[in-house]
Order: sequence, then structure tokens, then C-alpha cells
Amino acid sequence: MGADRDERGRRRPIRMGAYVGIGAVLLAGCASMPDSGDMRGVESTPRQDTQVRVFALPPAEDAQPTEIVQGFLEALTSDDPNYETARKYLTGNAEKHWDPDASTTVLAEAPTPFTKVTGNRPDGNEYWFELTGDQVVAKVDGQHAYTPADGKYHKTVHLTRVKDTDQWRIDELPQGVVLGRSDFQRNYTSINKYYLTFAAQSGQPGTVADPVHVRSKVDPVTQVVRDLLKGPTSWLDQAAWTSFPSGTALQKGAGPLTPDEQNRLVVPLNKKADRVSQSKCKEMAAQLLFTLQDYMPSGVDEIELQGSDDQQLCLLREGQADIIASHGPGKSPTYEYFIDGDHKLVRLSTTGTAPSAVPGALGEGDTQLRSAAVSRDEDWAAGVSLDGSDLYVSPLTTGGVSGDPVLRSTGATAKDRLTTPSWDGRGDLWVADRDPKKPRLLVLQDGMGEPVEVTTHGLAGRIEAVRVASDGVRIALIVEKGGERSLYIGRIEREADADGTTVSIVELRSATPDLEDVTAMSWAGDSKLVVVGRESGGVQQMRYVQVDGSPVPGPAPAALTGVKEIAASEDEGLPLVAYSEDGIVRLPSGAQWQKVVKDGTAPVYPG
Repeated sequence: MGADRDERGRRRPIRMGAYVGIGAVLLAGCASMPDSGDMRGVESTPRQDTQVRVFALPPAEDAQPTEIVQGFLEALTSDDPNYETARKYLTGNAEKHWDPDASTTVLAEAPTPFTKVTGNRPDGNEYWFELTGDQVVAKVDGQHAYTPADGKYHKTVHLTRVKDTDQWRIDELPQGVVLGRSDFQRNYTSINKYYLTFAAQSGQPGTVADPVHVRSKVDPVTQVVRDLLKGPTSWLDQAAWTSFPSGTALQKGAGPLTPDEQNRLVVPLNKKADRVSQSKCKEMAAQLLFTLQDYMPSGVDEIELQGSDDQQLCLLREGQADIIASHGPGKSPTYEYFIDGDHKLVRLSTTGTAPSAVPGALGEGDTQLRSAAVSRDEDWAAGVSLDGSDLYVSPLTTGGVSGDPVLRSTGATAKDRLTTPSWDGRGDLWVADRDPKKPRLLVLQDGMGEPVEVTTHGLAGRIEAVRVASDGVRIALIVEKGGERSLYIGRIEREADADGTTVSIVELRSATPDLEDVTAMSWAGDSKLVVVGRESGGVQQMRYVQVDGSPVPGPAPAALTGVKEIAASEDEGLPLVAYSEDGIVRLPSGAQWQKVVKDGTAPVYPG
């Protein structure tokens, strides 16, 4: 997604399988480094074009220790399956025990190897190097889940001269892979795996996205299928499930998986899946179809699952998947909404230019509003009074009344009262009370039930904004602490007992670690948000971010001055809407920002 939001799906990398003579680039370990003396850096080989498939060169005959280390680091950035070339820089024993899939450490810049004089023996049969990095950006774990990180990187690599060949090789090294941010962005792509949840309002199973990062040019389809079969990542595991029986995997030797000319993908499974029912099998196929269509939207129309005897277990076509599980935000919103100059809730067709008052008390009544939220089916609206003290809920029907407020804040000032509310996919309404004497996050079942205080484990600071994803599993919070506002993503957990339902937000994680002041945000896709914020010492900017804190490829939205609030739809084909110095403005597909009205605030899409 770029500035014009002119693509319905995520921007995907061009995949170019190439070899020498038809577009491949070879990397060689050819940097120079002193064999003794003070510690000093070695310049990394210049990074290659992101659209070119890159292969590494094996170690040269009689390569010196410096060349072995540099060649190995370059090989980690190549597109070799299973890191075959990188393994050639290792001794047999090191190659046997090294697990490149254990983790990936992402540094701001490529790691720098320094010769380590202490411990180097004078007979010249062993050598030590220290790998360092000034700034760790992120770590990708063994489940391929991305987590922002910080600190410095410091690991040791040991080389020995192999007796049989008299060649230098690495015999001790850290597990996993380390590389610079530019190489990571070239080599890896983020893909949403989809699992099932009962958060949907209809009672039908819904889906929730579980983003992982896979190597973009090394059989990514097979990689993501294997990842899906392993189940949800640890962060999501308590709130979602998979229909694949425990232990289900691809048949031994299966792959690479590639759709045929009819866009059908055959997925051969091991015997763990042999006894599944047809209904369960189709849930499994739906998870695969949703996942692969997220990666290649026009590339997979049909999934065939096969058992261990290569017989068909079930077949699922694209049009059948939504019958099995609700997927995404549901129907596309009919309207965009905002508060007009008279402090009433108005709506605007997603293709129109003239706003009109919503039917019902919040558009036609006497109550003045400062913010509002509309249910995802666009049948109900919730509005916060102009002074922030009262929350009203009313049907969006002519003659509808709001009655008494469903919630009241007693904060001393307007900024210490209620936030803009948010509806989840279950039809429940969320809002935060910012009263310093009793700050609370609350949820009202069906928007009308008794407010339930939500437990917020590990939350340090005051909630300034709340947005719940359509899946009802993930929640985005702007939290203020010490004058800084940060964006966090949490997991919603519900536990029912004889005394009622307990709702908790757990495992909060930062989605914008490099922004010190986030002023506005909105969900903009299954695993993506648009945020307005500022880096330390910087100016206000607008950008897309992933829920795991990883950057979104492609340009940011077109610049806009003085953005105070932002609204996006989880249907990525709809325009951004913002409240800025120019009033209510929108960014349609293929266009620049356009003014809607001068007097207006608090834009929202349903949700």
C-alpha cells in the first residue's frame, strides 16, 4: 500500500528466479582485514538491488580467515536454499550443529567483524573474530515471528585450519542468522497466516491474522504452508486455534509447492490428517486458501488436500471459503463518518462528496458530540458528549433515541474523560476513561450491557486512544507516560464462569518503537495500521506499520499538514480520511488529499 492506497492487497515483491547469465548476482567474500594489531572494522560489500535474486560464492582456495568470515556473512544474505553456500564456510562438525532457522537478528547496519588478538595462537592454526553491531533492530524467532529489539550485538566466531585440507573454516559460531536491515528487507517478506477464532458477531468462526517473516525468494509458498501447519505463534496461541490435527505436516520430500495453470494448489499431508472429517478438512483448506491469497491474491483459487496415500481428502474453491469462516472486515463500509461543525454525527458515501446527518438521535437529536463510533454492520452508533463526560448509544434509524448515557466519566477536565469508542467484531463497545483518579478500559456487551472493567496486564501509563480489530482478538492502544505517547498492540482474552465474563488485555507489545509521540492511529488492514507520530527530534509524519512492529514496504501516505486524527478501513481499497488543519480531508485511490468540509472533526469508519 502506498500513498494513493490504489491496491487492494499488500504490495508484493517481484520474484525472479535467476542464475548466472540471466540476472543472478554472486556475492564473494573479498574484503580485506589486518591479521593482527588493533581492532578495526571491515567494510561490507555494497548491498544489491532488492529485485535481483542473489547467490553467494563458496570459499576460495587458500582463503584467509578474514575472507572466510566476510564470505560467510555475505552468504547469510544470499538466496541459497537452506544456506548451502554459507555451510561451505564451516567445518563438518559446525555445519552439523548450526541451525540457521533458530533465529534471525536484524541490525541497523550489517555486522562488523573484528579480528580478536587475544587468544589467537602464534602457530596460526586457529583464529578468533568478534561480530559486533551498534544497534539491534529486531529479532525473528524460530516461529518466524518478528519482535522489535534494541541494544548492541556482540558474538564470537572461531576459525580453525582443517587438517585434511589445510583450509581455514569456521568451527564455532552463534546459532541463527545475523544481517543488516537492508538485507533483511530484501530477503524477507511478511505473510499473514490465518487461524480461527470465535470473535465474530455472527457466531460463525472467524479468522485472525498471524504475521510471520519468510525468505521471499526461497520457496516462500512451501515455507508459509509449513509455518501454518505448525500452528499459531506463541503470542496468538491462547486466542486462536487451527483445524489441522496436532502433528500434521507436509509429506516427507514435498515441495516446492506451486499452483498449476488453473491456480489449484495441491498440498500433500502426512498420515496425521488421514482421518479428518470433511467439515474439518474444509476448515483446514480455508485456512490455507486465506493465507496463500494474502501472499499471492491472484495466484491461488483452489486448494486440494491430499492424505498420506496421495488420495484427495477434500477440495475447496475460493467462493466456498467465506461460507466456512468469516474473513476480514466483512462487508465493505457503506459510509465514512465524522462530527460536523454543529457537533452532530454525519456520514459521507465512500464515493460521494456531500455529507448528511445520520438517522437517529446522534445525528438528528439535541446532544452535541465530540467523537463517535459506528458498529461494523452500521446499525448502531456510539457518541461521546462534547465535554467528554457521557457515552450515548443509539440505533441508526429515523426516530431512534439515545436515552440516558450508558457510561459517565467524572474526570475534572474534558481531556481527563472518555476517549473515542470502538466496536469490535462481536458487536461489543470499547472505551477508555482517562480520569486520573480512576483510569479504566471498559467494554460494554452489545454496546448496551453493564460496563465491564478490563484488566490490562503490564500496562504502564494512561490510555489515550482505543481501536479494536475486526477479529475481536487484537486491540491497539495509544498509551501516554511521562509526556510520551506510544502505540501498543495487545491480545484480548475472555474467560467465562458462574460470576460472568472476565476480559483481559495481555502481552502488550510496541508497534512503533522508533516513534516517541504517536498522536493518532487506525487499523488499515488485517495486520496493518496507519499512524501519525513523531520521532525524537523530528517532525510529524504519517506511516503504515505492521502489528508486530515491522515496517510496511512501499511509500508512506502522501504528506498532510497538521493531522490531528486519522481513519482507515480494514478494507484496504477505501480512502484514508483525516482531520487536519484543512478540516476533513480524504485520500481517494490514485489521487492526492482532497478537502471534504472545513468544519468537521473525529473521522471514523465502522469499527
